[in-house]
Amino acid sequence: MTSDDTAPIARSLETCSVLSPDRADAVLGLLAEAARADGRQAVSEQGRLQLRGGARDGVSHLLLTLGGELVGYAQLEDTDPVEAPAAELVVHPAHRGHGHGRALGSALLAASGKRLRVWAHGGHSGARHLAQVLGLTLFRELRQMRRPLTGADLPEPKLPDGVTVRAFAPGEDDAAWLALNAEAFAHHPEQGSLTQRDLDDRKAQPWFDPQGFFLAERDGRLVGFHWTKVHAEEQLGEVYVLGVRPGVQGGGLGKALTLVGLRHLAAQGLPTAMLYVDADNQAAVSVYERLGFTTYETDLMYRTET
Repeated sequence: MTSDDTAPIARSLETCSVLSPDRADAVLGLLAEAARADGRQAVSEQGRLQLRGGARDGVSHLLLTLGGELVGYAQLEDTDPVEAPAAELVVHPAHRGHGHGRALGSALLAASGKRLRVWAHGGHSGARHLAQVLGLTLFRELRQMRRPLTGADLPEPKLPDGVTVRAFAPGEDDAAWLALNAEAFAHHPEQGSLTQRDLDDRKAQPWFDPQGFFLAERDGRLVGFHWTKVHAEEQLGEVYVLGVRPGVQGGGLGKALTLVGLRHLAAQGLPTAMLYVDADNQAAVSVYERLGFTTYETDLMYRTET
């Protein structure tokens, strides 16, 4: 989420469920301009994937234009049966300070029935100000943590008895992995609700590499996984998703899988590894800190009062 102040300017705001290819390209161009200015993407990977491929249940796009030029964008996702709808928004850097962020935010509040959660990636001061203007309160902090890989001491992983690790086989492991992911992240609506379509979207991306997607098995059953990701342009390796089946947690599998992935990323010559973890997940934060990760920056989520 990026922000601005106020000034009355004639503008047009349209909400739609599907973006044409040209409109999707325009939004991606806007996001790229904002990312260059802010040093961060204002819309998450999932949100960017949802720009293409037709309608998505519960997903809507808000386009703010001036004289036909796209200057602001917001995405609203209302798919969680319990939580309030979630949103992300951005204003073009050259058009901030004119009330466009407030206009998008107000439209999101109206569309969600004033039950809203909004991400502020990077937690910039302008986004915090906009959240305050919209009457939203902070309730979640997502840390990005990093550690060096160059010259790193990454010990041999110690897998629990009976556990073996192999690479993901696209098409063959999809259903079993989706079931494990849903079970491991039942408490995490964004990750735990991934569908076959979501998995297919990611498998179609240039960065997808099944050799960096590790599955842990015991007696022929998946018990954990570590999906790594390489950000080639930034020369970053990511602990993209790591999950352990409930009932298997606490036996050292999570740490072992983390090391499997980090050693894989280091072998590719990447200088740095990164990951995201909720700040209130102290058990996970402690594990990552012991593995040499430190907090790099923090994403904030705001919501309406409940």
